[in-house]
Amino acid sequence: MPTADELLSADTVTALARLLARAGGRRSSPALRARAGALDGLTFSGRVAAVRDAVLDDLPDTWPAFEAVVRTALAQPGFEGWMTFPVNEAVAVRGLEVFEPGLDLLHDLTSRLTAESAVRPFLRADPDRALAAVRKWTADPDPHVRRLASEGTRPRLPWAPQLPAFVADPRPALPVLDALYRDGSEYVRRSVSNHLNDISRDHPALAVEAAARWLAEPEATTDRVVRHGLRTLIKAGRPEALTLLGHSPDVPVTVGGPVVADPRIAVGEYLVFDWTVTNTGPLPAQLVIDYVVHHAKANGTRTPKVFKLVTRALAPGETLKGTKRHSFKPITTRRYHSGEHLVQLQINGRVRGEAGFSLDAS
Repeated sequence: MPTADELLSADTVTALARLLARAGGRRSSPALRARAGALDGLTFSGRVAAVRDAVLDDLPDTWPAFEAVVRTALAQPGFEGWMTFPVNEAVAVRGLEVFEPGLDLLHDLTSRLTAESAVRPFLRADPDRALAAVRKWTADPDPHVRRLASEGTRPRLPWAPQLPAFVADPRPALPVLDALYRDGSEYVRRSVSNHLNDISRDHPALAVEAAARWLAEPEATTDRVVRHGLRTLIKAGRPEALTLLGHSPDVPVTVGGPVVADPRIAVGEYLVFDWTVTNTGPLPAQLVIDYVVHHAKANGTRTPKVFKLVTRALAPGETLKGTKRHSFKPITTRRYHSGEHLVQLQINGRVRGEAGFSLDAS
């Protein structure tokens, strides 16, 4: 993964300073040049904020003059990539004063590097007014703009401020997704899926309702959009999501396992278990097969985490079997504790077998 320095380096900021100075008809951009030499130790978000503030210092205070410089920069070669990200954020500051013209400028900037974060202050300040512009973007010929409509309105966009109003009630943005779930660009459709997944975390019934509506008027790509969009509900075993996708929790199967090879393992080793699933019904069975590891906590309780095994159809009488190696190598996102753990086999969201094992974390 690129580092903060690689994404927004001193050289990138220096190049931005030259470009904006030329666009503004000035000899230099003093705040940006000073900031280019004072980025060490800053995180990426810290760099973006610092460079944004320098852009605001160097560019005119009034919107028409500010916009003119940015649009002149847009016409110049080299104004692209990560140097435009803090410029987008500067537009979010200065453009709120005029609103629609600020959104129009972000519309034009997003093809250079996504303005998904910069559009959010407008949505927080006046959701109805901002959505009136965003909904028009869904018909734009540029897929970057269409994606901005979906990605910018996500309630829980990673690495960006949440939209509390849309977390509480995502329905105002649903017309954006309804317009884009059949988009011809995978880039756009993936954003729609991720937006739906955001909704599912707070409003599962609403997410399933939207998915059902799309599946009633599908394209060839719709099933994939819905499956990715409902992935959190599927992993959680929510029956309404599984049933919508044809994975009945009551599917007739027999399950063998999980059979743990060694019930005593240590951190740094693997949990190894075998499993089998047989379709005992008269019809093909659409199966989502997961396993759940219940990790011991310091207070003696356990917390579950779902992991994917396989999704596939089984013919009547067919048996599927496998061996899984689950790593307990140290990772930064989880702290392991010694104690009794549990592994379960989950079929279409329903636990069908389990086995205990002991982990030594000393």
